Amino acid sequence: CQSEQQVLSSKLECIQSIKDGVLAEAKCSESDRVTLFPHKGSGTETQTQSSLQLLQVETETLHKKLDPEDLYVTSILYEREESEREVTGREVTELVWKLCLAHGASSETAELFMTLVFELRHLSLEALRALWQRSSFKCRDNWQPLIDALPSCATEACVVLMKELVASGEVEEDKVEYFFWSLSFIPKPTSGMIESLAPLLKSPRASQSCFLGVTTLLHRFCSAHSSCGGEPAVQGVMRTLGKFLGGNCTVQDSEHLSEVQLVLKAIGNAGLAAASLAPVLSLCASLKSNPMEIRLAAVQAFRRIPCSVRVSELLPAGN
Repeated sequence: CQSEQQVLSSKLECIQSIKDGVLAEAKCSESDRVTLFPHKGSGTETQTQSSLQLLQVETETLHKKLDPEDLYVTSILYEREESEREVTGREVTELVWKLCLAHGASSETAELFMTLVFELRHLSLEALRALWQRSSFKCRDNWQPLIDALPSCATEACVVLMKELVASGEVEEDKVEYFFWSLSFIPKPTSGMIESLAPLLKSPRASQSCFLGVTTLLHRFCSAHSSCGGEPAVQGVMRTLGKFLGGNCTVQDSEHLSEVQLVLKAIGNAGLAAASLAPVLSLCASLKSNPMEIRLAAVQAFRRIPCSVRVSELLPAGN
């Protein structure tokens, strides 16, 4: 039964006809009644008739049969099919010119820039150096497409060239920062990248982003190479960082304190590679004359070092 307070009542009936497992016909009848004042019986009613009929069946569905060998599991990150043709430095130079002539933030500019990034990945270090000689110009709006594209290239050749440009002072400070932060996103770091970047840590102008970017790259490298501690490039970086600590993290003034804190944070970033500095970190943390923030930073620097190493260092036998 219907409640006296019911305003809307609906009814739907459908008759379906199925032939050979396929829906051949469907007829539906729908009625909707709106009663504004139930006790007076006033209102409106709508009736709808619909009919759906199968007209034809395709005799054959055309589809490409997939070879199971062509299937593979991948992430949802965007993939671009790599070209089989050889990319030349002249072509990339022309691409940079086209980017300069493109108008603002358009779809054409985005497509050209993405093409530039992917084509840079095919060039050797020598070809990239030659490209820089031809394409280091700025566009009318003071934009340097090549400088913006190099950090996204992510090959060893691109990283080495970018490092050379940073060391020579040819890159503006904001672009230098962008380059160092981009190191965290390189999917497959190489020992050559680390070897190339290591000297930058010794520069008096080395920034926080330099220390953290290089050591994050080191961590990603060691995550893929369990024996990374034996790599000369890795050992070189850790020796450089260790020298900043001076054996036990003793600090002379507030500026030196900030520097040691940054180095300890960078060592914590380095992960498995930092195991060689575990004894020094232990001294830094246990020396009571060290400022509390240094001792705490030294303990935190153990965060990615294997448990077996950090426990033996932080809790020496007999204590």
